[in-house]
Amino acid sequence: METFRKEFIQKDIFARHAGIELINVSPGQAIARMKISEKHMNGAGVVQGGAIFTLADLAFAAASNSHGTAALGINATISFLKAGGTGTLTAEAREISRTNRLATYSVQITDDDGDVVAAFQGTVYRKRERR
Repeated sequence: METFRKEFIQKDIFARHAGIELINVSPGQAIARMKISEKHMNGAGVVQGGAIFTLADLAFAAASNSHGTAALGINATISFLKAGGTGTLTAEAREISRTNRLATYSVQITDDDGDVVAAFQGTVYRKRERR
């Protein structure tokens, strides 16, 4: 899985540009982190929702592709529960269900205090091709 983790983050140019690190990947699970900087802030002085979504989406993508089958997101929702400000945000993705064609994942985004900043849920279509 270490080779998968390194190759996966290397290919995701947008996530790397956002400063996201893919910390760990195991079958159906992934952990990603983003150190908050000025570039992540919105006009209200809190972390921009798109930055949080991007962090969650990378963890979701890594977890859903970790089985070796190409998986593409077909639906995703996010609820913002607490404003992010400083420090590091961590996204932990875990598989909820998986069939031959569809899989659903839950991602929790937490801050340095362990408080939940956002809750994300996504579904992927699993293609026939192997990654």
